[in-house]
Amino acid sequence: MKKQAGFTLVELVVVIAVLGILAATALPRFINVQANAQKAAAQGLAGALSSAASLAKAAWMAGGASGTSVQMDSSSVTVSNTTGWPVSTAAGIDAAIQDRAGFTFNAGTGADNATYTKGTCTITYNPSTGLATLGNAC
Repeated sequence: MKKQAGFTLVELVVVIAVLGILAATALPRFINVQANAQKAAAQGLAGALSSAASLAKAAWMAGGASGTSVQMDSSSVTVSNTTGWPVSTAAGIDAAIQDRAGFTFNAGTGADNATYTKGTCTITYNPSTGLATLGNAC
């Protein structure tokens, strides 16, 4: 008589049931991963905006606290000639950061707030304080 090798139907059903239970408990943990990643990217960009604004102001102050532009890395950044914070235009705060992480830049008029948006996340840059804040929908 030949000895047969392999799995019985009962063993296969038990393995499939165990895998189903594991999938049912793990799935809810991975559903919200994209939303968490988008929020983390927005928090990172908000921090980068605040840091870039602080670096621009520091360069403006080190240069004698005068003028309307500072040199940062390889770009010239337009700043307010009274406060030193980058203005809310493409030549201001958007030139001060190096990567937007896929966010769309919506310029202000210089003294008005600029925004960065991606999906439901919005980050607002305030050129009078140099701070970036995260919107509630993110």
